[in-house]
Formats: sequence, C-alpha cells, structure tokens
Amino acid sequence: MQVPVTVLNANTKREQGRKAQVGNIAAAKAVSDIIRTTLGPRSMLKMLLDPNGGIVLTNDGHAILREIDVAHPAAKSMIQLSRTQDEEVGDGTTSVIILAGELLQSAEPLLERHMHPTVLVRGYTRALEDAIKVAESMSFSIDTGDRGSMLQVVQSCIGTKYTSRFGSLMAELALDAVQTVARDVGGGGREVDVKNYAKVEKIPGGTIEDCKVLRGVMFNKDVVVPGRMRRRIANPRILLLDCPLEYKKGESQTAVELMKEEDWAALLKAEEEWVAAACSQIAALKPDLVVTEKGLSDLAAHFLTKAGISAIRRLRKTDNNRIARATGATICHRVEEIR
Repeated sequence: MQVPVTVLNANTKREQGRKAQVGNIAAAKAVSDIIRTTLGPRSMLKMLLDPNGGIVLTNDGHAILREIDVAHPAAKSMIQLSRTQDEEVGDGTTSVIILAGELLQSAEPLLERHMHPTVLVRGYTRALEDAIKVAESMSFSIDTGDRGSMLQVVQSCIGTKYTSRFGSLMAELALDAVQTVARDVGGGGREVDVKNYAKVEKIPGGTIEDCKVLRGVMFNKDVVVPGRMRRRIANPRILLLDCPLEYKKGESQTAVELMKEEDWAALLKAEEEWVAAACSQIAALKPDLVVTEKGLSDLAAHFLTKAGISAIRRLRKTDNNRIARATGATICHRVEEIR
C-alpha cells in the first residue's frame, strides 16, 4: 500500500490532541480579550486604522473584529461567530464573543482533568436548553405598533454605543427607517429588508440634529438635459429600465464592409431609426420620467425632450430597486417588454 504524500507550506504547523485544544482556547480568549473593554455602559472606544489610512473610533464588537486579520482557525471561528450574530440578530456581537471566550476558558480546567471534549459538549448542550427555558420565562410580547415600547427596545440596543450621547434621536431615526421599509408578506409576517431598501446618504455640512428619514428615494443624479427637462414633477408616471437607450457600440465584435460613402450614411441612419423607434415606444405610454441603469444617447435625449419626458441615466442597480419598491413599478429589461 502506497503511503499518501502531503505537500505543505514550510511554515505550516500541525498540532493535535491536548496541545491543539489548549491552543484553540488560548486563541479564542485572545479574541474575546480584545473587545472585553468595549462592553457595557462604561465601555471604552477602540481606535482602528483601516487599510485606506483612515482612523475609526468605535466600541462595536463586530466593527472591531471585522478589521482584525487573524490566521488561527479558532480565532477565525470567533470572528465568524460575531459576523453571524450581526446578520441574524443585529445586536450582541460583543456579548456573544465574550460569552464564548468564557465558556471555553471554563472548559480548560476540565480538560486538564482528562475529561473528554464530547462530555463537555453534552454539558454545554444541557446548559443551553436550561438557558433557553429561563430566557423564555423572562420574555414578554411587545406590540410593534406601540412606538414608546419600540423606542425602549431600540434604545436598549444602542444605549452603550457612541451615538447614545445624542439622546433618543438615533433610536427615532432607526425606528422610522425600519417602519418605512417594512411591508406585510401575509400570514401575520412582516419583511424588513434594511440592507437593500434603507440607505444612509451622507451630505457634508450641518449637524447630527439635521438628520431625518425620507419616505422616498434620494440619489445624487440630475436629468440628462438640465435646461430643457423638468426637474420637479408632482405625481409622475415613472418608467424604470435596465437597458441602454443608445445604439450598442459593436467595436471589435462587429464586422461591416462598406463599399461606398452611401453605405456609411445608411449605417448611421439605421442607428438613428432604432433609437427613434425605441423612444417612440416609450413616448406612446406617456411617462413623465424615464430612469435607466445604462447609457442614454444625445439623440434619445432629444426625442424624449421633444415628447416632454425627463430622463435620468446610469443609475445604480440598488437605487433603481429602491424606486421600484417605493413606486410599485417593475423594472423592464427591454423596450419591447414595456406595457
């Protein structure tokens, strides 16, 4: 039988047995000790230097661990635990890391007494069942329509953060933003997709008290022809596209053989006719505003302006999705699909 050959890096270390267990516990404790002082109402801020040279001051456990570069597998698992807590719950990223570090530290003397790890895992599993029962006995229902109760819940989450010095402003902004993007999905459930439909827009100048929640979509774009297209439209009919309103440039993908000067003129005329046909299809539906994620040629802008239609081009996909959510529109992929 041939012995398997394993090729590893020269700096690779292989540990097993008790030494590996102690090393994993030490790595987890090191990660939890990093953010231990950021927990609680008397927590301290950590000063971080990001890769771009900027300085960040925060006491959020997930934000701190996100900037840490570790190589130990156990330390990476701890950071992944913080990331999962942030995605699933949105709070308690520091607490879960400190709690995991303490649980592993309490297991170390038991391992020194030669107890098997599976026995310790069974004990932790039973402790988890008891902890869930205690948590359920302490929990109580909250009416999501009661603004006072919801503000108390949000305030308890951000009370230890840096923004707590601004009073209830941040809690009110967060609650208003969530209630704005929330929608009923049937069966008594509600969908709150903050990541895709709530956006923080930063504008230089002003104070923190000037922040507010807009019940709509804001993006930094101007109309294609500022002097001739309307900028302010009340109750507009909006058409959303993710296709270009310009003739596709073939560049190296197109082979055209021109034998005489009239052929070049015919080629340009064909492009103009395609743009004119697309704009006439759009104008037939009489929209007030056309928004596209791709380009929009000067010729198309001329036809749309002539029809009294405003246009915005090269909008981000995320912003286009937010407009679709706010207006109830459907994004069309081709001009021929417009109904």
